Amino acid sequence: MNETPKTALIIGAGPAGLTAAYELLKTTDIKPVIVEESDIIGGISRTVEYHGNRIDIGGHRFFSKSREVNALWQELMPLQGAPSIDDILLEREKPIAKTGPDPEKEDEVMLLRGRVSRIYFLQKFFDYPISLKGETLKNMGFARTMKAGFGYVWSCIFKKKEDSLKNFYINRFGAPLYEMFFEDYTEKVWGRNPADISADWGAQRVKGLSLMRAVWAFLSKPFKKDKNHVETSLIEQYLYPKKGPGQLWETLASRVEEMGGEIIRNCRVETIETDGHHISGIVADRGGARERMTADVYFSSMPVKDLIEGMGEVVPREVHDIASALPYRDFITVGLLVDKLKMQNQTKMKTVGNIVPDCWIYVQERDVKLGRLQIFNNWSPYMVKDFEHTVWIGLEYFCNEGDELWSMSDEDFIRFATEELAKIGVIDPADVLDSVRIKIKKAYPAYFGTYEQFDTVRAYLDGIDNLWCIGRNGQHRYNNMDHSMLTAMEAVRAVASGSHDKEPVWNVNTEKEYHEEKSANEDS
Repeated sequence: MNETPKTALIIGAGPAGLTAAYELLKTTDIKPVIVEESDIIGGISRTVEYHGNRIDIGGHRFFSKSREVNALWQELMPLQGAPSIDDILLEREKPIAKTGPDPEKEDEVMLLRGRVSRIYFLQKFFDYPISLKGETLKNMGFARTMKAGFGYVWSCIFKKKEDSLKNFYINRFGAPLYEMFFEDYTEKVWGRNPADISADWGAQRVKGLSLMRAVWAFLSKPFKKDKNHVETSLIEQYLYPKKGPGQLWETLASRVEEMGGEIIRNCRVETIETDGHHISGIVADRGGARERMTADVYFSSMPVKDLIEGMGEVVPREVHDIASALPYRDFITVGLLVDKLKMQNQTKMKTVGNIVPDCWIYVQERDVKLGRLQIFNNWSPYMVKDFEHTVWIGLEYFCNEGDELWSMSDEDFIRFATEELAKIGVIDPADVLDSVRIKIKKAYPAYFGTYEQFDTVRAYLDGIDNLWCIGRNGQHRYNNMDHSMLTAMEAVRAVASGSHDKEPVWNVNTEKEYHEEKSANEDS
């Protein structure tokens, strides 16, 4: 490999791949070429439009502790400088940028949105993260509250070895609260009991949450003097592109192409030519024709399972076997357009049409398979064609490709999902106006099975000098968008400096506390 690479081939046009291309164009003389197997930009951070209504696949809040990531987001889509339509109708004030664009007149604009996510259990709402207040205790009832209290005290005295996600949760909340609010939902997401899932997932995604923090927040709130403080937390507010996350990635893709980068759509990588130490090229299916492509350096955000498979027999048997068995969870969304919701807004938050204010709702009800419910009106009013008179919701299911849910016809699955939502008191099926079903493969890299041996796979990939694994699937790690972007930025920095040290790329989202809160001295 030359000291200074001249070309880069990037597999995948999701947040990581697009960020890598953009950073190469901004900071180096290396020309990036992105190959994307579909015709869609943004990976699972895409936005899907259906009959004028937009679906955010999985829900993507734009919030990061990284100044670098925030700066890039703001560079692409500046913060709103005037109220959005729902803020106008509700006479709702919020911090805006003095010179920012007007969302009523311009499209490339970030909205500042109020973040409300709650748990739906026993057909009642509970705060997420769990908070300690009168409404929580009332909804739980005296017996459950007492049981939870004693369970938490027990967990404080007798700590469990954190060798599973189950023990991770019990150490922070106690067994009764774990059983109420974590066990069933986690099984829905992963198809496995938390006892069979690595604690790494909790350490990465929810390590900032604990009942002790909830208690402290409750006790200290009257003494805090930050009522007028403009700093926000992930709990309260986040940025969001006017027309969903896909809009930002499509904007970034256009910027990459304008700057001289290339994006080849409908181009599926099939073979990675390597001797185990260096990649000499790739072979891709481009519109039905096989095409060989070469570059000096390669960035991969494709699933590790597929990457290793594409390398063929050169891969050691142990590495191949671990990678081929790496587990994933697939994802199904049903978009339902309804006249109204049956659930009532009993909060003090004003909404258009007085719908519940939640962005998404974690469904803990045990008698349905539904995992989460999104209300797109609350993400952005511009996601909904007629947001004043209809409600556009997304029903989220977690499954495995080929299983019963995945194999159902669209018509049968939409009927099944609608009946589940009616069963738990959210809608009346007679109010459904339109519907669509969307399936996403390998949405979530899973933390069980051969994942425990993943370091063996990583060590092999790290030994390939001109390969950089980035992004969620590229690292088999449940990264958020900002973490995926940071892996790309770290990789580009290394390439630009001539370094072959992969450690900084893998260290993204492992050492810092997950960003449920933002410190007061940190820039937006």
